[in-house]
Amino acid sequence: MKFSRETELAINAAKQAGEAILKIYNTKFDTQFKLDQEPITRADTDSEKIIRQILQESGLPILSEERADDLERLKSNKVWIVDPLDGTSDFVERTGEFSVMIGLVDSHVPVAGIIYQPVGEVLYAAEKGRGAYQCKDGTWAKLSVSLVGEMSQARAIMSKHHLSAEDKEILEKLGVHSYVQHGSAGLKAVAVAKGEAELYFTSTDKIKQWDTCAAYCLVTEAGGRMTDMLGSPLVYNTEKVNHEYGVLISNGNFTDQLAAIYRKLNEQSI
Repeated sequence: MKFSRETELAINAAKQAGEAILKIYNTKFDTQFKLDQEPITRADTDSEKIIRQILQESGLPILSEERADDLERLKSNKVWIVDPLDGTSDFVERTGEFSVMIGLVDSHVPVAGIIYQPVGEVLYAAEKGRGAYQCKDGTWAKLSVSLVGEMSQARAIMSKHHLSAEDKEILEKLGVHSYVQHGSAGLKAVAVAKGEAELYFTSTDKIKQWDTCAAYCLVTEAGGRMTDMLGSPLVYNTEKVNHEYGVLISNGNFTDQLAAIYRKLNEQSI
Protein backbone atom coordinates (compact mmCIF):
# COMPACT_ATOMS: atom_id res chain seq x y z
CA MET A 1 0.00 0.00 0.00
CA LYS A 2 1.11 3.53 -0.76
CA PHE A 3 -0.36 6.39 1.23
CA SER A 4 0.21 10.13 1.28
CA ARG A 5 3.45 11.51 2.72
CA GLU A 6 1.68 12.58 5.91
CA THR A 7 0.09 9.18 6.46
CA GLU A 8 3.40 7.41 5.80
CA LEU A 9 4.98 9.72 8.38
CA ALA A 10 2.31 8.73 10.90
CA ILE A 11 2.80 5.02 10.16
CA ASN A 12 6.52 5.36 10.77
CA ALA A 13 5.90 7.25 14.01
CA ALA A 14 3.40 4.68 15.28
CA LYS A 15 5.70 1.75 14.53
CA GLN A 16 8.74 3.34 16.16
CA ALA A 17 6.67 4.29 19.20
CA GLY A 18 5.30 0.75 19.33
CA GLU A 19 8.82 -0.69 19.42
CA ALA A 20 9.71 1.56 22.35
CA ILE A 21 6.52 0.59 24.18
CA LEU A 22 7.24 -3.13 23.79
CA LYS A 23 10.74 -2.75 25.22
CA ILE A 24 9.24 -1.29 28.39
CA TYR A 25 6.33 -3.79 28.36
CA ASN A 26 8.81 -6.65 28.60
CA THR A 27 10.54 -5.25 31.70
CA LYS A 28 9.53 -4.33 35.23
CA PHE A 29 8.16 -0.79 35.10
CA ASP A 30 6.65 1.69 37.54
CA THR A 31 3.10 3.00 37.28
CA GLN A 32 2.11 6.47 38.42
CA PHE A 33 -1.29 8.16 38.40
CA LYS A 34 -2.51 11.46 36.98
CA LEU A 35 -4.80 13.85 38.85
CA ASP A 36 -7.82 12.03 37.38
CA GLN A 37 -6.38 8.76 38.70
CA GLU A 38 -5.68 7.42 35.21
CA PRO A 39 -2.42 5.43 35.11
CA ILE A 40 0.68 6.63 33.29
CA THR A 41 4.00 4.88 32.68
CA ARG A 42 7.30 5.64 30.99
CA ALA A 43 5.87 3.91 27.91
CA ASP A 44 3.30 6.72 27.56
CA THR A 45 5.89 9.48 27.76
CA ASP A 46 8.55 7.75 25.66
CA SER A 47 5.98 7.04 22.94
CA GLU A 48 4.85 10.67 22.98
CA LYS A 49 8.43 11.93 22.55
CA ILE A 50 9.10 9.62 19.58
CA ILE A 51 5.84 10.49 17.84
CA ARG A 52 6.31 14.22 18.38
CA GLN A 53 9.86 14.12 17.04
CA ILE A 54 8.81 12.33 13.85
CA LEU A 55 5.59 14.27 13.20
CA GLN A 56 7.35 17.61 13.62
CA GLU A 57 8.77 17.04 10.15
CA SER A 58 5.29 17.83 8.77
CA GLY A 59 5.30 21.31 10.32
CA LEU A 60 1.78 20.75 11.66
CA PRO A 61 0.68 21.34 15.27
CA ILE A 62 0.14 18.33 17.52
CA LEU A 63 -2.55 17.75 20.13
CA SER A 64 -1.44 14.90 22.40
CA GLU A 65 -2.83 13.36 25.55
CA GLU A 66 0.56 13.54 27.21
CA ARG A 67 1.43 17.18 26.49
CA ALA A 68 -0.14 20.43 27.74
CA ASP A 69 -2.40 22.05 25.16
CA ASP A 70 -1.47 25.68 24.42
CA LEU A 71 -4.36 26.06 21.89
CA GLU A 72 -1.96 27.27 19.16
CA ARG A 73 -3.36 24.41 17.06
CA LEU A 74 -6.64 26.32 16.70
CA LYS A 75 -4.89 28.65 14.23
CA SER A 76 -4.28 25.74 11.84
CA ASN A 77 -6.78 23.90 9.62
CA LYS A 78 -4.65 20.76 9.80
CA VAL A 79 -3.53 19.20 13.07
CA TRP A 80 -2.30 15.85 14.37
CA ILE A 81 -4.27 14.35 17.26
CA VAL A 82 -2.34 11.68 19.13
CA ASP A 83 -2.82 9.12 21.87
CA PRO A 84 0.70 7.77 22.43
CA LEU A 85 -0.56 4.76 24.40
CA ASP A 86 -4.27 4.01 24.27
CA GLY A 87 -5.14 1.46 26.93
CA THR A 88 -2.53 2.15 29.60
CA SER A 89 -4.51 0.12 32.15
CA ASP A 90 -4.24 -2.90 29.88
CA PHE A 91 -0.56 -2.18 29.35
CA VAL A 92 -0.11 -2.27 33.11
CA GLU A 93 -2.18 -5.47 33.35
CA ARG A 94 -0.18 -6.95 30.43
CA THR A 95 -3.25 -8.02 28.43
CA GLY A 96 -1.82 -6.88 25.09
CA GLU A 97 -4.95 -4.77 24.48
CA PHE A 98 -3.29 -1.41 23.92
CA SER A 99 -2.37 0.64 20.88
CA VAL A 100 -0.72 3.74 19.45
CA MET A 101 -3.19 6.11 17.77
CA ILE A 102 -2.41 8.98 15.39
CA GLY A 103 -5.08 10.93 13.52
CA LEU A 104 -4.81 13.80 11.05
CA VAL A 105 -7.57 16.41 11.02
CA ASP A 106 -8.33 18.89 8.24
CA SER A 107 -10.99 21.56 8.80
CA HIS A 108 -12.33 19.74 11.90
CA VAL A 109 -12.71 16.36 10.13
CA PRO A 110 -10.30 13.39 10.46
CA VAL A 111 -8.77 12.62 7.06
CA ALA A 112 -6.27 9.93 8.09
CA GLY A 113 -6.04 7.47 10.94
CA ILE A 114 -3.35 5.10 12.15
CA ILE A 115 -3.84 2.53 14.92
CA TYR A 116 -0.90 0.27 15.71
CA GLN A 117 -1.08 -2.68 18.10
CA PRO A 118 2.48 -3.40 19.27
CA VAL A 119 1.65 -6.89 20.56
CA GLY A 120 1.35 -8.83 17.31
CA GLU A 121 2.70 -5.89 15.28
CA VAL A 122 -0.65 -5.22 13.58
CA LEU A 123 -1.14 -1.93 11.74
CA TYR A 124 -4.48 -0.36 10.82
CA ALA A 125 -4.45 2.59 8.44
CA ALA A 126 -7.02 4.68 6.59
CA GLU A 127 -7.19 7.81 4.46
CA LYS A 128 -10.35 9.70 3.56
CA GLY A 129 -11.65 8.44 0.22
CA ARG A 130 -9.08 5.61 -0.02
CA GLY A 131 -10.47 2.92 2.27
CA ALA A 132 -9.34 1.26 5.50
CA TYR A 133 -6.71 -1.45 5.71
CA GLN A 134 -4.95 -3.88 8.03
CA CYS A 135 -1.33 -4.90 7.64
CA LYS A 136 -0.07 -8.02 9.40
CA ASP A 137 3.09 -9.96 8.58
CA GLY A 138 3.62 -7.66 5.61
CA THR A 139 0.24 -8.47 4.03
CA TRP A 140 -2.35 -5.75 3.44
CA ALA A 141 -6.09 -6.48 3.59
CA LYS A 142 -9.06 -4.14 3.07
CA LEU A 143 -11.42 -3.71 6.01
CA SER A 144 -15.22 -3.64 5.82
CA VAL A 145 -17.88 -3.46 8.50
CA SER A 146 -20.39 -6.29 8.81
CA LEU A 147 -23.77 -6.23 7.07
CA VAL A 148 -25.73 -7.34 10.15
CA GLY A 149 -28.96 -5.35 10.31
CA GLU A 150 -31.02 -7.16 12.94
CA MET A 151 -30.56 -5.96 16.50
CA SER A 152 -31.03 -9.51 17.80
CA GLN A 153 -27.87 -10.47 15.91
CA ALA A 154 -25.83 -7.40 16.81
CA ARG A 155 -22.55 -7.96 18.65
CA ALA A 156 -21.45 -5.24 21.03
CA ILE A 157 -17.93 -4.61 22.28
CA MET A 158 -17.75 -2.46 25.39
CA SER A 159 -15.23 -0.89 27.74
CA LYS A 160 -13.46 -3.18 30.17
CA HIS A 161 -12.63 -0.46 32.70
CA HIS A 162 -15.32 2.22 32.21
CA LEU A 163 -18.64 0.43 31.52
CA SER A 164 -21.32 2.51 33.27
CA ALA A 165 -24.74 1.56 34.59
CA GLU A 166 -26.28 3.85 31.93
CA ASP A 167 -24.46 2.03 29.14
CA LYS A 168 -25.69 -1.31 30.50
CA GLU A 169 -29.24 0.07 30.57
CA ILE A 170 -28.95 1.18 26.93
CA LEU A 171 -27.77 -2.30 25.94
CA GLU A 172 -30.74 -3.81 27.75
CA LYS A 173 -33.24 -1.48 26.05
CA LEU A 174 -31.66 -2.30 22.68
CA GLY A 175 -32.15 -5.98 23.40
CA VAL A 176 -28.42 -6.67 23.27
CA HIS A 177 -27.88 -9.13 26.13
CA SER A 178 -24.49 -10.44 25.09
CA TYR A 179 -21.38 -8.31 24.78
CA VAL A 180 -17.64 -8.63 25.21
CA GLN A 181 -15.39 -6.18 27.05
CA HIS A 182 -11.95 -5.13 25.83
CA GLY A 183 -9.36 -2.48 26.57
CA SER A 184 -8.21 0.31 24.22
CA ALA A 185 -10.92 2.46 22.65
CA GLY A 186 -8.99 2.25 19.39
CA LEU A 187 -9.02 -1.54 19.28
CA LYS A 188 -12.74 -1.63 20.05
CA ALA A 189 -13.31 0.67 17.07
CA VAL A 190 -11.10 -1.63 14.99
CA ALA A 191 -13.37 -4.57 15.88
CA VAL A 192 -16.31 -2.73 14.29
CA ALA A 193 -14.23 -1.71 11.25
CA LYS A 194 -13.18 -5.36 10.76
CA GLY A 195 -16.75 -6.67 11.01
CA GLU A 196 -16.09 -8.51 14.27
CA ALA A 197 -18.66 -6.39 16.14
CA GLU A 198 -21.51 -4.11 15.15
CA LEU A 199 -21.57 -1.72 18.11
CA TYR A 200 -19.28 0.12 20.47
CA PHE A 201 -20.41 3.10 22.51
CA THR A 202 -19.72 5.01 25.68
CA SER A 203 -21.93 7.75 27.12
CA THR A 204 -19.24 9.31 29.30
CA ASP A 205 -18.30 12.95 28.68
CA LYS A 206 -14.72 12.13 29.69
CA ILE A 207 -13.71 10.58 26.36
CA LYS A 208 -11.37 12.93 24.49
CA GLN A 209 -10.59 13.66 20.86
CA TRP A 210 -7.33 11.70 21.04
CA ASP A 211 -9.38 8.64 22.10
CA THR A 212 -11.37 8.70 18.85
CA CYS A 213 -9.64 10.68 16.10
CA ALA A 214 -7.59 7.89 14.49
CA ALA A 215 -10.53 5.50 14.77
CA TYR A 216 -12.93 7.91 13.05
CA CYS A 217 -11.28 7.65 9.65
CA LEU A 218 -10.77 3.90 9.99
CA VAL A 219 -14.42 3.21 10.85
CA THR A 220 -15.94 5.52 8.25
CA GLU A 221 -13.65 4.30 5.47
CA ALA A 222 -14.62 0.72 6.36
CA GLY A 223 -18.27 1.67 5.78
CA GLY A 224 -19.29 2.31 9.38
CA ARG A 225 -20.61 5.36 11.17
CA MET A 226 -19.13 7.26 14.10
CA THR A 227 -21.10 9.96 15.93
CA ASP A 228 -21.80 11.14 19.45
CA MET A 229 -24.57 9.46 21.44
CA LEU A 230 -27.11 11.90 20.01
CA GLY A 231 -26.23 10.76 16.49
CA SER A 232 -24.58 14.12 15.76
CA PRO A 233 -21.25 14.47 13.90
CA LEU A 234 -18.03 14.50 15.92
CA VAL A 235 -16.01 17.70 15.44
CA TYR A 236 -12.24 17.88 15.98
CA ASN A 237 -9.61 20.50 16.73
CA THR A 238 -11.98 22.52 18.90
CA GLU A 239 -11.10 24.41 22.08
CA LYS A 240 -12.75 21.81 24.32
CA VAL A 241 -11.30 18.37 23.62
CA ASN A 242 -13.88 16.19 25.35
CA HIS A 243 -16.84 14.68 23.51
CA GLU A 244 -19.68 16.08 25.63
CA TYR A 245 -22.17 13.41 24.55
CA GLY A 246 -19.88 10.41 24.37
CA VAL A 247 -19.15 8.33 21.28
CA LEU A 248 -21.22 5.87 19.26
CA ILE A 249 -19.69 3.56 16.64
CA SER A 250 -21.71 1.14 14.55
CA ASN A 251 -21.66 -0.65 11.23
CA GLY A 252 -24.16 2.03 10.19
CA ASN A 253 -27.33 0.07 10.85
CA PHE A 254 -27.92 0.81 14.53
CA THR A 255 -26.85 4.42 15.12
CA ASP A 256 -30.28 6.05 14.86
CA GLN A 257 -31.98 3.44 17.05
CA LEU A 258 -29.38 3.66 19.79
CA ALA A 259 -29.27 7.47 19.67
CA ALA A 260 -33.05 7.58 20.11
CA ILE A 261 -32.82 5.44 23.25
CA TYR A 262 -30.05 7.64 24.63
CA ARG A 263 -32.06 10.83 23.97
CA LYS A 264 -35.11 9.37 25.72
CA LEU A 265 -33.07 8.38 28.78
CA ASN A 266 -31.49 11.83 28.95
CA GLU A 267 -34.28 14.09 27.70
CA GLN A 268 -34.26 16.13 30.92
CA SER A 269 -30.53 16.94 30.71
CA ILE A 270 -29.98 17.42 26.95
